[in-house]
Amino acid sequence: MSFKMSIWFEPTTIEIISERSKNSMADFLGIKFTEITANSITAIMPVSDKIKQPIGIVHGGANVVLAETIASTAANYVIDLKKYFAVGLEINANHLRQVREGVITAITMPIHLGGKTQVWSVDIFDDKGNKTCISRMTACIVERK
Repeated sequence: MSFKMSIWFEPTTIEIISERSKNSMADFLGIKFTEITANSITAIMPVSDKIKQPIGIVHGGANVVLAETIASTAANYVIDLKKYFAVGLEINANHLRQVREGVITAITMPIHLGGKTQVWSVDIFDDKGNKTCISRMTACIVERK
């Protein structure tokens, strides 16, 4: 029997996470959180003209916005938000395949959860399940003052 303990500081829901994203870049680009598991968060972003390059494919920067949005969100729900907050320290992305239409899906999982830093992996897929981008984000944990 396998038991997976949740990494989240306290129980959370899609509704709580979505409320926190209102009136943000994520909201502007149509990013929607769709699933929370014991150790991952999933979000989707529609492929619209807002996120495309002039040649009609998803802009690499849009992939990075999606990756940082989902990883930063996850980083903040692993810590006590009354005492700390997490901010992106570094992010990288490898764009593997172009996307022209549909919806892209991002899944983030932790690589390292430390007291001062966290490292998150993000995989982005197209509608057909093809991996289109891989990203890694490092978050810095900052004490609230």
